[in-house]
Amino acid sequence: MSHIDVLPHEELAPASPVDLTRVRRPAYGRTLDDLEPGRVFVHPRGLTFTPALLRDFAMTFHQANPLYLNVEVAKHLGHAAIPASPQLVFNVVLSLGVQNDSEKAIANLGYYDALFVRPVYAGDTLTAMTKVLDRKDRGADKPGIVTIRTIGLNQRNELVLRYDRKVFVGHRKAGEQSAPDLPKDVAPAWPEGADTVARAEIPVPPAGRIRHLTGPTTYAEDFAPGDIVVHPNGRTITDEHVAWTYRVGNTHPLHYDRLFSTSREGKMSGEPIVYGGLVFAWLEGLASRDATENALAEIGFTEGYHTQPAFAGDTVAALSRVLAVAPAPVPYGASLVTLQLVGVKNVRAAAALDRFGAALFQKENDKERDQKIPEKIFEVERRVLIRNR
Repeated sequence: MSHIDVLPHEELAPASPVDLTRVRRPAYGRTLDDLEPGRVFVHPRGLTFTPALLRDFAMTFHQANPLYLNVEVAKHLGHAAIPASPQLVFNVVLSLGVQNDSEKAIANLGYYDALFVRPVYAGDTLTAMTKVLDRKDRGADKPGIVTIRTIGLNQRNELVLRYDRKVFVGHRKAGEQSAPDLPKDVAPAWPEGADTVARAEIPVPPAGRIRHLTGPTTYAEDFAPGDIVVHPNGRTITDEHVAWTYRVGNTHPLHYDRLFSTSREGKMSGEPIVYGGLVFAWLEGLASRDATENALAEIGFTEGYHTQPAFAGDTVAALSRVLAVAPAPVPYGASLVTLQLVGVKNVRAAAALDRFGAALFQKENDKERDQKIPEKIFEVERRVLIRNR
């Protein structure tokens, strides 16, 4: 390590002329014109996971699975340490990409085909890349729909997460700038094989079971297709969502800049909107005590939609519907359970079920306008590896 001499500092600003011809206005995000199929964006910064981040996220978002809270349980289930909640991994990988792929987006339209490939632990550093898969241009005067694929990599360049999403984004306006590209000799290439990985690496628990630290009715045998679980607790979101948005690395001003959010039109205008990944995490956490506290791993999810925005002051609640239960590979002593997770706001989950019935579990995208449920804010299908009793 070298050193630099620290000299008395002379104030320079008063004698320095202001040159308004040299103003720079940095820009981030991409317009529809930038998002050409095949383009790859390497995202900045990366994030090193710390024990405090893992603990704080799991507790703030109501995680009840002791795998993410109790190091002795984690070791008993085959891990060397507490793994990060998959929701934390998902939120960080998505957020790292926002500056490059969706900071100019009008809306996030959905998540598809997420696969959690391997666990993430404190000390791991994740980076992210995005590839444009498809672009639907609906004309110069209309926003288009872009399908992108984002991957998260650890410090060993191993794939930890892959998922697709669709974003609603407009054309470039006159004079509008986008985030600059990295020089080709600097940007790493899209990893070979990242698009074809279809297998999750999950530690195999040793013999024996810890049975007294989870509830008695959340083993795989307790779930059958058709079951509906009404999760009793709700969660009122406060202005804490602003800090958490940046804690996971999301840079979209819609979530923390009131001047920006109030300048928009329609239902997305007003107070800053809660970043959807956090809403997903709260709903999943509210469901975990009744549905996934005996889960060995989150395998992935598909067809996830934010059907209405959430704001500070809203109270969210969750329901789960069991879609399928299938045996997992023998070493795990577990089953693959497919769940539909539905989120509502400003109504109790039980009251929402009484009021809307089966319509709660029908895709909002498939409904006519007058059939949509304003209180419904989220829906997703997820696959979870849950221990057998």
